[in-house]
Amino acid sequence: MSAVIDIQNLRTYFHTDEGVVRAVDDVSFRVEPGRTLGIVGESGSGKSVTSLSIMKLLASSAQIESGKISFLGQDLVGLPEPEMRKIRGAEISMIFQEPMTSLNPVFTVGSQVAEAIILHQGLSKADARKRTIELFDEVGIPEPEVRVDSYPHQMSGGQKQRVMIAMALSCDPALLIADEPTTALDVTIQAQILDILRRLRDTRGMAILFITHDLGVIAEIADDVLVMYRGEMVEYGPVLQIFESPQHPYTKGLLACRPKLATPYRLLPTVQDFMETRVVGGQVTIIEKELSEERLNELKHHGRGRLLSPKSELEAIGHPWTEGHHPPDTTTVDEGTKPLLEVKDLQVYFPIRRGVLSRTVGYVKAVDGVSFNVYRGQTLGLVGESGCGKTTTGRAILRLIEPTGGRVLYDGVDMTGLSSSGLREMRRQMQIIFQDPYGSLNPRMTVGAAITEPMNIHKLGSGKADRRDRAATLLEEVGLSADHLRRYPHEFSGGQRQRICIARALAVEPEFIICDESVSALDVSVQAQVLNLLKKLQEDRGLTYIFISHDLSVVKFMADMMAVMMPVSDAEGNKGGKIVEFGPSENIYANPKEAYTQKLISATPKDDIEHVRALVAKREAQRAGAAT
Repeated sequence: MSAVIDIQNLRTYFHTDEGVVRAVDDVSFRVEPGRTLGIVGESGSGKSVTSLSIMKLLASSAQIESGKISFLGQDLVGLPEPEMRKIRGAEISMIFQEPMTSLNPVFTVGSQVAEAIILHQGLSKADARKRTIELFDEVGIPEPEVRVDSYPHQMSGGQKQRVMIAMALSCDPALLIADEPTTALDVTIQAQILDILRRLRDTRGMAILFITHDLGVIAEIADDVLVMYRGEMVEYGPVLQIFESPQHPYTKGLLACRPKLATPYRLLPTVQDFMETRVVGGQVTIIEKELSEERLNELKHHGRGRLLSPKSELEAIGHPWTEGHHPPDTTTVDEGTKPLLEVKDLQVYFPIRRGVLSRTVGYVKAVDGVSFNVYRGQTLGLVGESGCGKTTTGRAILRLIEPTGGRVLYDGVDMTGLSSSGLREMRRQMQIIFQDPYGSLNPRMTVGAAITEPMNIHKLGSGKADRRDRAATLLEEVGLSADHLRRYPHEFSGGQRQRICIARALAVEPEFIICDESVSALDVSVQAQVLNLLKKLQEDRGLTYIFISHDLSVVKFMADMMAVMMPVSDAEGNKGGKIVEFGPSENIYANPKEAYTQKLISATPKDDIEHVRALVAKREAQRAGAAT
C-alpha cells in the first residue's frame, strides 16, 4: 500500500548565536492510510519539530537541511509557500497540545471552524455553519446546535480539544498530526479523545501522526512507534514489538519509568537506570546499563510501607483492616493519635453575580462539605477530574482561598480563625508546590533569590551568607548544583524548575506540603525522578503530603490514603465538589465501590503486554473485516 506520508533522512537544524542545534537528525518513517504512527520521546527530542517540518511551519532560525518529505507522492521540501498553503489545513491538518491558546478568545468556536471550511472548500456561511454542527456532533460535543455559538472560555478543556479536532477534520484531510493532544486532559477525557481519533481514523481512512511523551497513550492508539532521543530515531517498529522486545536502552527506560496501577515498585526506575550518555566533541554516545539485582531490590523495597489511618477510623469509613488488600509491611497510625490536619465540612462557594448592580443570584459550590484527616508522615491523595474541587480544597486549607464554611485544624490550631500575622507564622509549617513550575517562579529573580526570599520573610538564617549557604544545600538536596544559584528560571528544563520549586518550598522547613498537580506537566521520565525525590524528602524530613492529581496511577503510587472527588448534585440540582470515596489507596484500586472511581481506573492508559496484544489483535480483526 502506498504511504500517505513518507519521510527519508530528514534533517532540520536551528542556526543560533550559540551554534547549530540538530533538532531533527536523519529521521525516516512512513504512514499508510488508516494507520497511526506514534512518535514518542522527552521534551527536546525533536518530535514537534518533525511535525512542524512536515507542515513547513518552522521558526525563521530553522531550516530543512536535507531529506525528503513525500506527501501522497508530492515532495513538500521544495514546494513554494502558496502551494503549501493549499495543502496545509486542507490535506494535512494539525491538532496542538493546548486548545485554549490555539482558539481565538474573541470569536465563537463555530465561526473559527467555519472559517477553515469557507477558506478551503468555498462553501457559503450558512452551509459552513451546517457542516460545523455536523462535525461537532461527529466528535461528540453535546448540543452542537447550541455549542456552535459558544466562546472558548465557555467550554471545558475536553470540549475545546474536540473543537480543535473538528477544525482539523473539517476539510477531510489525508494526514492528521496530533501533537500531544491529550497531555493536559483528565484520564476520562483523554480516553474519550483517543476513542474519537480511533473511530475517525477507521471510518475516514486517515493516516495519523500521534506525538506524545507517554508510552501508555501510545499503547492505546498506535500501530507503529518511532522513539526519538536528542533529534535522532533510536527505535522504530510495530507497537507490539516495541512493547514486547524493546531494543534500545532509552525505550526500555521510558517503558519502565511510567507508574502503573499495579506497580511493584516503591521507587520508580528512571531512564538513567538503563543508559548513560557521554558527550565528546559534540557527539553523543549512549552506553547501555543493566538494571542490577541490587538496584531492583532497592526500587522494590526501599522506604516505608503504606501508613494508614488508625484501625478504628478505617472501620468508620467502611474499609476495616480485615478487608485486606494490604501489602505485608503496611502499618496503621496508633489509636488515640491526633491528626496533623483535620478538615471538617469544608465549603468554598463562589457567588454568581448578574445585572447592573451585580446582585448575587446563586453560588458555584466548588467544595461542598469535604471532611478528612491526615496524620503526621502520611500522604493523602486527592484525585478527580478538572472542576471537581480538589485544587480549591488544597488552596482553602492554606487559606490562599477563603473558605465559605467549615473548619481546618492544623496541629490543633483552627486555621479559619487566624489573623494575617498568625497565618503568616503558620505558613512556615505549611507549603504548596504548584503545577506550572515556570509560572511559579519570578523570571526576573535568580534561583538563589527565589529560594532565600521565604527565609527573609520568616527571618530564618543568621544573615545573607547563611541563607545563601542554606539555599545551596537545598539545591543539592533536590539533585541540582550550588552553581545554579546565580541562574534564572528560563535557563532550566521543566523538571529542573520543578526541583527549584520544591527547594523553595523546603526553604522554611515545613512539616506539611500540598503538591498540586506538581508532576502533571512533566515528561514521564522526569516525572519519575520528581516522584522519587518527593518520597526521599518525606523519608529524610518526616514530611506530610496532600498529593493532588487527575492521574490515578500517580496518586496510587504516592498515596497511603486516597480521596476521590467529583461534583455531586443536591436536591435542587446544584452541583458541589464532594468526596465520594475515601480509604486506603490499595483498597480503592483493588475494590472500588463507586461507579465514578471504576470509571477513573478503567480510563487510565494501560501498557502491559497482554493489553497491547489484545488491542493489536482487535485492530487487525477490524481491518480484516473491513477489507472483506
